[in-house]
Amino acid sequence: MTELRASLALFFTPGLGAVRVKALIEHFGSAQAVLKAKLLELRDVPGLDAASVAAIGSEATFARADTELERAEKLGLTILGLSDSRYPEALRAIYDPPPVLWVRGDLAPLEALKGVIPRSVGVVGTRKASTFAKAFTQKLAHDLALVGVTVISGLARGIDTVAHSAAVDAGGSSIAVLGCGVDTIYPSENKALSDRLTVISAYSIGTPPNAYNFPPRNRIIAGLSSGSVVVEGDIDSGAMITAVAALEAGREVFAVPGRAGDPLARGPHKLIKEGAALIESAADVLEALHWKAAPPRIAPALEGDEATVYNALENEMLLDDICLRTNFPTARVTVALMMLTLKGVVLELPGGRYSKG
Repeated sequence: MTELRASLALFFTPGLGAVRVKALIEHFGSAQAVLKAKLLELRDVPGLDAASVAAIGSEATFARADTELERAEKLGLTILGLSDSRYPEALRAIYDPPPVLWVRGDLAPLEALKGVIPRSVGVVGTRKASTFAKAFTQKLAHDLALVGVTVISGLARGIDTVAHSAAVDAGGSSIAVLGCGVDTIYPSENKALSDRLTVISAYSIGTPPNAYNFPPRNRIIAGLSSGSVVVEGDIDSGAMITAVAALEAGREVFAVPGRAGDPLARGPHKLIKEGAALIESAADVLEALHWKAAPPRIAPALEGDEATVYNALENEMLLDDICLRTNFPTARVTVALMMLTLKGVVLELPGGRYSKG
């Protein structure tokens, strides 16, 4: 019996849940040791009821574990149990860490989150983000990624999508936490984006995106992050759940101020009134977390049309203005802007405007 198989068997044990699995593993030292423990030893663990104790190590749980391992292998997924050395330490430290994590994509960004204060920041907000919020998020995530901060979000429409896209466009790392199985990308229009990210979930393969899965998903975002930024959201939004979870885990909470009277500013404004740090830039986040700004990535050498278009950019410019300044046709400028955006040296802003990254 491997540790991973044992971890999955505990995950699939009815009535256990994240808190009880953590307690069992801490008590016995590993998932394998839990399953080898005698009935009287299991009863010594506080918080376990008789039904849960009786279900530990049943054939049914091992059968489900074996099926999950086979499906993961076929899909090319990685599964990390709570006692796996690659499991993020910061997430393991929260009250109710997921007993198992499913991972799709590159493990390096997850493995880079070392220690209980990882160089990572959650960026969350409403699905119906304003033009201002999208532009702010793009700049924030881009600048954080440039100095080696991993951007964590939930792959939802709106703020999450902008945060992930800006981070990877800048050449940085971004981790998406799903409220469904990693084989089920939700929303579906973010499938292409998800292929550029490390995607994780606390839900088994094939789990649909049920509404009740998303609050635990938000707690994982907070748990993986040294601090969480709430860009926009009402008082009862999922972004606020992330903020509360961050506070419960002893992490920093940052809020972006909005317009007075705007419903989407009510969440951040409430957080600010209650003591959250008001931020206006990535520099504010770095200062609050006492992080030095790592040497920024050197911009790639530019030649030809890309160099001409880049040098022509001043502040925020429309496509037509760039064409006039370079005396290039629209198609030629569009191609150059696309390449510059992919290299992370130019930002595409709402309203068809462009600026240097």
